[in-house]
Amino acid sequence: MERELLKKIMVLATVLLVQNSVEAQMYVSANSSVFASNEVVFIGQDLALNAATSTFYLRENAQLLQGSTSVGANKGVGSLSVFQKGSTNNFQYNYWCSPVGGTVGTAGNSPFGVTQLKDIDGLITFKEPTMLPLNNYNGTASPLAIAPFWINKLTASSDYSNWIQVGSSSSLNAGEGFTMKGTSGTNGFTVNGVQNNPGSQQRYDFRGKPNDGTISIPVAIAQFTLTGNPYPSAIDLSAFLLAENNCSGIAYFWEQDPTVNSHFIADYKGGYATFAPGDLGSSGVYVPATFYSYDGSGNEGTAGVNGATYERRFSPIGQGFLIDGIANGVVQMKNVYRVFVKETPPVESPSKMMSTAKAKSATGFMTAMQAVSGFDYATVSIAPTPQIRFNTLMNNQGVRQLALALIPEATDGVDRAMDALSSGDNVQSDVYFVIDGSEFIINAVNFDIDKKIAIGFRNDKPANYKITVKEMVNFTGANALYLHDKVKDTYYDIVNNFHELDLPTGENNSQFEITFKSNGNLGVDEAAEENFVIFQNNPTKNVVISNPLLMDLDTFGLYDVTGKLIFVKKDLGVNASYQFSTSGLGDGIYIVKLVTKDKGVVGKKVIIKN
Repeated sequence: MERELLKKIMVLATVLLVQNSVEAQMYVSANSSVFASNEVVFIGQDLALNAATSTFYLRENAQLLQGSTSVGANKGVGSLSVFQKGSTNNFQYNYWCSPVGGTVGTAGNSPFGVTQLKDIDGLITFKEPTMLPLNNYNGTASPLAIAPFWINKLTASSDYSNWIQVGSSSSLNAGEGFTMKGTSGTNGFTVNGVQNNPGSQQRYDFRGKPNDGTISIPVAIAQFTLTGNPYPSAIDLSAFLLAENNCSGIAYFWEQDPTVNSHFIADYKGGYATFAPGDLGSSGVYVPATFYSYDGSGNEGTAGVNGATYERRFSPIGQGFLIDGIANGVVQMKNVYRVFVKETPPVESPSKMMSTAKAKSATGFMTAMQAVSGFDYATVSIAPTPQIRFNTLMNNQGVRQLALALIPEATDGVDRAMDALSSGDNVQSDVYFVIDGSEFIINAVNFDIDKKIAIGFRNDKPANYKITVKEMVNFTGANALYLHDKVKDTYYDIVNNFHELDLPTGENNSQFEITFKSNGNLGVDEAAEENFVIFQNNPTKNVVISNPLLMDLDTFGLYDVTGKLIFVKKDLGVNASYQFSTSGLGDGIYIVKLVTKDKGVVGKKVIIKN
């Protein structure tokens, strides 16, 4: 009888969700359970998991939405169970935020500890994992063993030394994010067609009282706080960032090079990717991290790259991220930000939600989705925010990507939730937009063909930079972009070429700017540029250079789009044409750079498809 009643409650709640007028409470008694698979369950008020044997299972992208507007009111000593998995091995961090707290009987959200993570051994069954001692740094997949040494939190701080080690204690309040490294090895046990760990993808069973309601998260001026999605459902991250005015409206996501297998800081390669929502009607702008390695004193090490690009508007269950404060006080996570969005692909991985790279030519609108707020997502365009992305290779090590967003509502000053400050990774060399004297990696402006955008460089020792336009996304307002050296009054084409700079030690925030027009004083040999024809012959897998005026060619260089040299040919002499094989190269955009004997420079981007 009681199970039948619960079934009726679930159906009723789902029906009322569509009508957006639910007024209901769910009560699960002893030895009873609710099982949801690949669907949303909506409860208008609180959930009572009355006894230790009262359980609520979310499986295969199922999510729980709750509609109350007060602080958390869920109660009982029963548990909600939801699977979620990371994307790292035992050497790299994931940033998490738990959807559940401790099973305390009184109403309200309760603190979480990693001892609530379980090792999955069935659809609804589990085993207790091993909590390793603090001097054992390597978690394992089979059997599951967690290394509490790497469990840390950060609250309103800008100093690396202020990370607080949590370990295995149950001291993470609702809404507090935490770091945790993954596990080594694999675990082939399969539930719902998904392995517990096929390698660097450890799956956990989060069990506890589900978080609900308004959750206050401390912030402070110019300080970072690690938080995240604290609910057993997705959230609209853009809605949260736009509404909570005590933060900058920007979210930062940790990314780490998965090829580095070391616990030593000197070997780390990682950084923070950045998301700016813009407004509720857009998909926002995301810039990947710059990977550098560091030594124990924070100095740069050897070669780095940059991270991947993800859609970030919706944060899945368990996703952690940093926010920075612009006022002392709190921001609040609320049920109104909760929304039913399935992960893509559906592999229960918070760092992979919406992980398909942006479709540059996407058009149309989002499909309607169930949201506590009642917001109509069918009004949101799926077209990417118009933007220009710049890649700068710094000292042949890290690649800093900058995004210039073209948004009609933006100003030339700092726009909250549009312009993104650099996360302050303390790199020795960096490039950034200069807005009101500060360093930004996303700059939103209202497009004007005559606009000039200040760009700055900072390096602790002499440094080399190679800057180019990586891509123009959903933007056709201009075909040309230049780096303008205001001291030399020279314009360098950075659409078809990269420009190389060697700068002395120091900060240079006034010499250079990005423009859409030049005054004709180009930093290239215009005659040379007009008299070479450069193209990629993909059927024959060759770059072809036509030299009809028989100019004396000194060097041919092929670079990737970040400015890294792929190969170079020297002392080429005078020929009517040249061919260079590209058969061993991956598909992508490359830059051809020719230098003539009389120092003329010609650049051209080619698309190689093998």
